[in-house]
Amino acid sequence: MEFREITWDNFIECIELQVTEEQKRFISSNQHALAEAYIASKEGQVIITFAIYKDGKMVGLIMMYYDDGNGNFDYSSYGVFKIMIDGRYQGKGYGKEAMIKAIEFSRASPHGEARVVELTYKPENLIAKNLYSSLGFVETGNTHPSGEVYAEFVL
Repeated sequence: MEFREITWDNFIECIELQVTEEQKRFISSNQHALAEAYIASKEGQVIITFAIYKDGKMVGLIMMYYDDGNGNFDYSSYGVFKIMIDGRYQGKGYGKEAMIKAIEFSRASPHGEARVVELTYKPENLIAKNLYSSLGFVETGNTHPSGEVYAEFVL
């Protein structure tokens, strides 16, 4: 598995990736997420966006951020704010493989050291919940105003 930057060469392919119809209630379109990432980066946030490739084929998208906790390591984090595997490639373990790669990326500290990798998910998204907990993510007990559950993996 490989993470590659999104460029003009693979942008259209990336925005055409789609989750299954059932999963659309859990996640925004890639086009929407890339627009959010663009705006957040213009506001000074460290946004990390990759197309996910397996055996030379684009199979998904992962979007992350880095927060240095305003210089306080106890509040520093890498976060996954979107991960998706195209419906055609689901059920092959690619989501788990991509999350392991995201944890490894975070441990390498390319933007700075962090204490945790954090993410949110809708509580009714049991597939996501089970995936994240199988990797060692633990729910924090906090919820986002949208109702999503916070979970973190201690680096």
